[in-house]
Order: sequence, then C-alpha cells, then structure tokens
Amino acid sequence: MTDTAPIARALLSVSDKTGLVDFAKALAGRGVALLSTGGTAKTLREAGLDVTDVAEVTGFPEMMDGRVKTLHPKVHGGLLGRRGTDDAAMAEHGIAPIDLLVVNLYPFEATAAAGADYATCVENIDIGGPAMIRAAAKNHDAVTVVTDVGDYDALLAELESNGGTTLDFRKKMAAIAYARTAAYDAAVSTWMAQATGEATPRRRAVAGTLAQSLRYGENPHQSAAFYKDGSARPGVATAEQVQGKELSYNNINDTDAAFELVAEFAASDGPACAIIKHANPCGVGRGETMREAYRKAYDCDRVSAFGGIVALNQTLDAETAEAITETFTEVVIAPDAEAGAREVFAAKPNLRLLLTGALPDPAAPGLMLKQVAGGFLMQDRDNGRVTEGDLKVVSKRKPDAREMADMLFAWTVAKHVKSNAIVYAKNLATVGIGAGQMSRVDSSRIAARKAEDMAALLALKDSPAIGAVVASDAFFPFADGLMAAAEAGATAVIQPGGSMRDAEVIAAADEAGLAMVFTGMRHFRH
Repeated sequence: MTDTAPIARALLSVSDKTGLVDFAKALAGRGVALLSTGGTAKTLREAGLDVTDVAEVTGFPEMMDGRVKTLHPKVHGGLLGRRGTDDAAMAEHGIAPIDLLVVNLYPFEATAAAGADYATCVENIDIGGPAMIRAAAKNHDAVTVVTDVGDYDALLAELESNGGTTLDFRKKMAAIAYARTAAYDAAVSTWMAQATGEATPRRRAVAGTLAQSLRYGENPHQSAAFYKDGSARPGVATAEQVQGKELSYNNINDTDAAFELVAEFAASDGPACAIIKHANPCGVGRGETMREAYRKAYDCDRVSAFGGIVALNQTLDAETAEAITETFTEVVIAPDAEAGAREVFAAKPNLRLLLTGALPDPAAPGLMLKQVAGGFLMQDRDNGRVTEGDLKVVSKRKPDAREMADMLFAWTVAKHVKSNAIVYAKNLATVGIGAGQMSRVDSSRIAARKAEDMAALLALKDSPAIGAVVASDAFFPFADGLMAAAEAGATAVIQPGGSMRDAEVIAAADEAGLAMVFTGMRHFRH
C-alpha cells in the first residue's frame, strides 16, 4: 500500500454548496483538474473556474432529469482502479484515475423531516452519490473521499503539509464516508418502514451524528458521546445553549426528561415548571405566573432540587430567574428567555441556559431505544394521555372538581416517574413523590414521608398530603398501598385498574371514604 498519495484530478458533485467555491479555488490553485456535474459545475464556472463536465468524460449526457450521470465505468473505474494493478485495464478502456471525490448527498433527511410528500421524498433518495462514495472509500489506498464540508480545511491542510494525503488521513475519511452512507440508508429505510406502515421491520438501522464528545458518561471511568438523530423535535438536542459550562452525560439525560415532562402542559394552558434530579421529578407545579409554578415545584422537595434541572413551558422572565438563582441549579431549559432573565443568569456563568424555541408535542409519535446484551429493544414513545371523559369512577364517592383537576395533573406527572411511581398532588402541585421502588406500597410510603419532610422544612402545621390526591402509574395489586395513601391524608386516587383484586381495592377505598377513578391505561417507566 502507498502512503502519501498525490491529487491531480478531483470529482466534485455536491448538494450542499457551502464553502464550495473557495475550496475548489484552493484545489485549482494547486493544479488539480476539476470534474463536476450539473449544478455544482454551473456554480464553479460562474466563479470563473475551469471545469470538465462528467458527461464529457463518459460520452453520455446527464439523463432522466439527472438520475443518471455518474453511473458509468469511466467514473467508477477512475475511483476503483488500483494504482499499479489495474493500470493496463484502465489504459485499454480510456479510464483516467480520479484521486479525490468530494460528494455530499441529496438532502433526503431534511426533506423527510419537513414532511414532504411521498414522491418528493423518493426523488431525494441519492443513488449515484452513495455508489461513488463507497467506491472511493474502498479504494482509499489511493483515493481520498470527502463527504462533509467540515473536512474541506483538513484536506487542504493535508495538501499543504504533505503535497498529497497520507494513508492515515485517507483511512479516516473513508471511515467517515462509510458512516455517512450507512446513516443515509438508515434514514431512508426508517422512512420507508413508516411510509409502508411496518412497525417491526425485519432489519432496523439506527444512526446519529456526533454533537459532542463528553468528558465521561454516568461515571468518570465511562467514556461517552452525544449524538443527534436529525429529528426536529424541540429539546436538548436542538436547543441553543446561551450560557454555562459544557453539558455532561447526566445533564443531557436529565434535561431531556425534564423538558419532556413539562411539555405535557401546553403553554396556552398557563405556566408550568418541572424540576428533575437523576431522571425523576422532585417537584412539578402549575401557577398563575411562572415564578409561582417554579415555587410550587421547588417546595415539593427543596433538598432534592439542589443541583437539579429546571424545565419551563413558557418564556423565562426575570422574576423567575431571580428565584431560580437562589439555589444551586445545573441547567434551565425553556422555549425562550427575556432579556432581563438573561441578565440575571449572566451573573451565574456556570449555570447552563438552554432555549429551544418551542415545546415538543407530547402526543407526537416517536421511537424509544434501549440497549440490551446482544441487541436492543425498541418501542413507541409513551404518548398516551387521558382526559376527564376517559376516567371511570369506581368508588361510591365521586371526586369533586378540585380533586379531578389534581388527579389529572398527578397522573400526567406519574407518567414521567420511574416505576413503581406514586405521586401526591394538591392545588396543581406535587407534594410528595415516591419513585423506582420494587414495592408499590414502599413508593406510597416514601411519597407520604416526602410530604411530611416538606411540612417540617416549611414549618407547616400539617402535612400537605392531607387533602391531596394520589396517582399510581400502575394498579394497586393489594389494598396496602392504597391504605398507606389514606393514612397519609389523601382523599382521592387515580390509577389504571385491572388488578385481579380490584374489587378488594375498591372496597378499601369506599371504607376509607376515598374517591377513586380508573384510567384504563398504565405508565410504566423503567
């Protein structure tokens, strides 16, 4: 294998023309002959560069509205021909070597993400581009392939330093190229599966683009990175980081959990705030103002809120920003922030502020992936929701209007709490949360204890669990968990129902004077 390979002839064919002219001028300045196609050739000629059309090389015009232009032996032979091995065959058939291929693909991902119709998406599936990329990458012994405009400067630096490209550089570019075509095919195959209604395709490809190399993962001994999947869903992956330190693995994970939770409450329905710690909410509140919503969330568990993630469903204002900075907070994520709020946060330079421009749609479809040994699990995003009309009152006592509003609020929060999940709520604020326990009754007791801790911390006369409602993410298999809630002072319960012992649990609720409704839907979250 050779080491440094000269570049005498380059083929440029790009959809994204960012930086193209300056890059091509730099190549031409080094005496590189330029081949090109269609719009790329036109752009280069208009910039005053000498360009040879691929059609002149192949002897065939671009045809079928540009579908066929580079699929020809004089192109692929120039890319695949092994220097020193295939020279005679190339000479016999009049094939000149191509030393550099610069290709980026039709914008299929962006076209599909924009919701274009089926025919438009199909027309944006690139064929010739991936074929050339794979050919050049395979022959990286002699050929350099560039698929990302971000690598133009690196290539020019190689040429400046070495007069050609080193084998290590060509290997690196080849690896990037194969990852690009793999990601492209993954996007196409995923779209095709969705378009044909195939929920469980025989093969599933997953791809992402590196957004950030992280200092470490969940723990310092674990390496980690953050990849974007190209979707337009507002959240941590699409947000603008206005200020603050670099996000960590745990920051990203927790911020996503916080923003997905708070997005359950539409901005048009009033301010809402969620505070997350280790992927579980430690407080959620709704209020007339954003500051009130934040204060309700914070007062649920002030101890756990320290060092937490704050998510808001509306624009951050200065008054709320002042309240947030009263305690140590890692990240704040919101659709937007007023100038006054930004000024407040500027005094806390390590506090990370992320702005998304919008809330994600909690009802939108999506896929969730989890790695397991030897494979991965994939499921739909939990976008299930219930309204008051979906609820079935199963107790003798019906809930009043306040209890009903609080139950729907608590149920929404419980959806985002690790199972087994128990949420106490009163006046559209959580007052106790029990998460991630092996026993539902333990979660119920923990939530009640959290409410008692809150009363002690705020010097309240009574536990805020008294008069609260309780949401359980899954049914009560026995009456003990329900009775723990009743003993804490809860007056109403919302749960899925469906247990073999539902009659026993309903009887216990009636005996305790509790109102209870069934949702018919559970929200396990592991």
